[in-house]
Amino acid sequence: MSIDDFKRAAAEAALAHVRPGMKLGLGTGSTAALFVELLGEKVSQGLDVVGVPTSESTRELAERYGVPLTTLKEEPELDLTVDGADEIDPQLRLIKGGGAALLREKIVAFASKRMIVIADDSKLVDTLGRFPLPIEVVPFGKETTRRAVERVARDLGLSGEIDMRRAEDACPIVTDGGHYIVDGKFGRIDRPEELAAALAAIPGVVEHGLFIGLADLALVASANGVVTIEPQGRSVPEASRRFA
Repeated sequence: MSIDDFKRAAAEAALAHVRPGMKLGLGTGSTAALFVELLGEKVSQGLDVVGVPTSESTRELAERYGVPLTTLKEEPELDLTVDGADEIDPQLRLIKGGGAALLREKIVAFASKRMIVIADDSKLVDTLGRFPLPIEVVPFGKETTRRAVERVARDLGLSGEIDMRRAEDACPIVTDGGHYIVDGKFGRIDRPEELAAALAAIPGVVEHGLFIGLADLALVASANGVVTIEPQGRSVPEASRRFA
């Protein structure tokens, strides 16, 4: 089986958690795209759900597959978000943002009662940081913000390049919100909660790709099938971001 087969298997497993009438957050990325495709098949067979896309690319995909859409203005509280991840640690702390949609992904996940992460087993790590950490910044003062990120990382014992993410034409990648992305190539993040708090305190940082205390379970596919992973020793309680 290929990586794409594993991704599809994880996406299929997530469908078992979808119930009629649910309001769903629809993630961004290659694995989440497979979930949207499979969800569209269920909708065509009569499944009654509505989705909030986390990016313009996901919105276009959902429309192509016939998934009814809404907005957080119309439905500010969602039942379930299904999304992928770039890295998953044993506490279900995540790095996300490889698809430059981290801000909307985090807003939608925060608005959901539950978040399920779908991935192949290459995304599992013992410690976050192998994948560069995406950080969304405003264009104004971007170099000042990048240097501030560098300082807070250094204060936490982190090193590595912090680069502006660029397109093939060398222009900065622009997010759906009109922001830029810088990627922190830290290699290992031993204190992700401290780094998350430090990044959030920088005025030019819109959001960062550390998703802590948001995922409720992960469905991870490999040659041995799909396994369900729940967080080990979660340090951020679920109730801190859920509505009643």
